[in-house]
Amino acid sequence: MAALKHITSLSRALATMTSASRPCLQHAARKTYFTYVNEPSMPIPGKDTCWLKTADEAIEQAELDSDQKVYIQGAAATPVELLRAMTDYGVRCDVRNVRLYHMHLEGAAPFTKPENAKHFRSISLFIGGNVRSAVNAGTADCIPIFLHEIPRLFNQGYIKPDLSLIHVSPPDDKGYCSLGTSVDSVRSAVSHSKRIVALVNKHMPRTFGDAIIHVSHLDFAVEHHQPLPVHPVKAPSKAEQMIGKYIAENLVVDGATLQLGIGSIPDAVLSLLGNHKDLGIHSEMFSDGVVDLVHKGCITNNQKKMHKGRIVGSFCVGSEKLYDFMHNNPFIEMLVVDYVNDLRIVSKQPKMTAINSCIEVDITGQICSDSIGTRMYSGFGGQLDFIMGSAMSEDQLGKPIIALQSVTAKGQSKIQPVLTLGAGVVTNRAVVRYVVTEQGIASLFGKSLQQRAYEMIKVAHPDHRETLEKSAFERLKVMPAP
Repeated sequence: MAALKHITSLSRALATMTSASRPCLQHAARKTYFTYVNEPSMPIPGKDTCWLKTADEAIEQAELDSDQKVYIQGAAATPVELLRAMTDYGVRCDVRNVRLYHMHLEGAAPFTKPENAKHFRSISLFIGGNVRSAVNAGTADCIPIFLHEIPRLFNQGYIKPDLSLIHVSPPDDKGYCSLGTSVDSVRSAVSHSKRIVALVNKHMPRTFGDAIIHVSHLDFAVEHHQPLPVHPVKAPSKAEQMIGKYIAENLVVDGATLQLGIGSIPDAVLSLLGNHKDLGIHSEMFSDGVVDLVHKGCITNNQKKMHKGRIVGSFCVGSEKLYDFMHNNPFIEMLVVDYVNDLRIVSKQPKMTAINSCIEVDITGQICSDSIGTRMYSGFGGQLDFIMGSAMSEDQLGKPIIALQSVTAKGQSKIQPVLTLGAGVVTNRAVVRYVVTEQGIASLFGKSLQQRAYEMIKVAHPDHRETLEKSAFERLKVMPAP
């Protein structure tokens, strides 16, 4: 009853205030309301969004201040213009020690410049290329974490954002916007954020599932119509084509549910599945290769028991072709990543086939995917979520696959006797079942260390096999054998 009286008094105060002074008290009303409801798809009664003309005005009105925590939506939905305005404001107003939490940002990252280190501290939940050098220079940081656990950081109060910067489609006639290409942990962050600033962009695809957010949840909004960041599709190399061929012809069966990342190897696999039937997609992310298989009738999702007839994803980066395919397409459900990557959910998918890559692997199957030695490169992401989920598949037909070229661009072997000093283990050898290179398929499940070394050396580049055999003997005290 006391809370109800408090909301009533706030409503009366709002009615007597000018529009210029109203937003701050609206935030107080919103905070009180959020003690009862924080569901982004539910309208907040009596709350209006403050629409502004520029991103600079939006950041200024949002009262960015020193020592605050800011969440930033990522991947193709990175609100690049808001990041530019935030950086300019922070430098101009000498804001200090603002912590920025994000997952794989696209576009420019001016807040990571060395001269801005006193203003902003970038903390990646998955490192993108635009912040990688700053992380390794010590002017930015990262949090090692499984993708499915990121929403818990907000839900359980480990990170309490003062401000969230997001990127949405324009509201429809009922006031509903869409988070578009990136749902992942955004819903959790905005549900626990004190203020939300949104970039409203007609180029953002309108997607469904958990992507819907009512405009009343946006404290400040600015229209800024600009094409989304794109990752053009690159033709796979001969080695990548061979990897794709091995996987498509030997490990992917009709009716399989696929999880794939982004890059030339997943695209190579997808390009060779044109004769497969009734494939499904349940993946934290997907890319352009999925579009062609849908149009060919290869991806139907008809064998799924959950989300039958629907592609399930959580975020994506691709080309305009992919974004056009996603727009207003009920065939796609964009869901929160703590659901999509929940290994219990993954394990229920029929013939779950998880295809992931890595930086290097040792002769026993230890997988490093997040660093090059001590130098951080990316993050844990969803690799282990899906490797474990497919290994635990309820139909016992799941296939956890690691795919990589056998050598680097400089000819160094990616298959090592032991992982490079300082390299992190993202996926351990007990979980890995298949490792695929352009040289073939290593089958590791149920194999001893001696047998694993034999399998791994078999798929190493011929130039490195003799050295690996000698190193394997030194390590295992026995020659590799089947």
